[in-house]
Amino acid sequence: MLGYILRRLLATLPVMLIVAVFVFLMLRLTPGDPAAIIAGDNANSEQVALIRNRLGLDEPIFTQFFIWFANILHGDFGESFFFKKTVAELIASRLEPTLALSLATIVIAVGIAVPLGVLAAYRQGTLVDKIVMGFSVLGFSVPVFVIGYSLIYLFAIKLNWLPVQGYQRIADGLGGFLQRLILPAVTLSVIYIALIARITRTSVLDVMNEDYIRTARAKGQVEIKVLFKHALKNAAVPIVTVIGLGVALLIGGVVVTESVFTIPGLGRLTVDAVLARDYPTIQAVILLFSLVYVLINLAVDLTYTLFDPRIRY
Repeated sequence: MLGYILRRLLATLPVMLIVAVFVFLMLRLTPGDPAAIIAGDNANSEQVALIRNRLGLDEPIFTQFFIWFANILHGDFGESFFFKKTVAELIASRLEPTLALSLATIVIAVGIAVPLGVLAAYRQGTLVDKIVMGFSVLGFSVPVFVIGYSLIYLFAIKLNWLPVQGYQRIADGLGGFLQRLILPAVTLSVIYIALIARITRTSVLDVMNEDYIRTARAKGQVEIKVLFKHALKNAAVPIVTVIGLGVALLIGGVVVTESVFTIPGLGRLTVDAVLARDYPTIQAVILLFSLVYVLINLAVDLTYTLFDPRIRY
């Protein structure tokens, strides 16, 4: 197992190198000059040239890449062109809102979707099953920003139960932190509830007629124990897979949700950095997201062994 983990971690190195090269070239080859944006509309060509020289953007592209990459190897991601901070400080200051939103979304999605999927499988063909599957289709069909603005209108504007937008750090009070986290977390979790519930239903249905399920029932075990101990455990591998994929894809949803709810997290930082063509920040955030994606896939692969003893690495 340890050897497998080490091999997978070593395999991430070429992946991260490819991502670094791709992101660097993509930013340099697409139209737009950060020096011109910093200089403003009234700047002349000499002022723009001075800024380009100060930022190192007038160096050959290969020189820029090797300087940037060598600094990364020493843990230096550079300084933001616009935020007047090092990129490491900038990311650290935006990490908490994104982590809080992501963890809350996963907890809500898994906590609701898995029981719903099991219930739909147990009541296959009934009204309950049709309602769950109908919600699943609806969850996929409605864009995240539409769900977000609908929840803001209902719970923040009409009912005045929750704040409209913004974020409060947990160190400033748990009550305010939770109040401002509920709407964005519920918004983002809808699509994952739909996805996980559908996969859970299908996976549980696949094992419901297996011999060990009939044996458990013949022994007189209560139905809820049969469903959650025997059926769900043996159907867990595809469910864990789709949860892992959902967590990895959460990055895209976080960008939209943080913009809708004005949350100062990594998603909002990515949008601001792209609009300002802040090369060091964009490169560092995409590398971070790519590393998280690779590590989540590794964690999912390792989780398989907990549910299926036949899987060995």
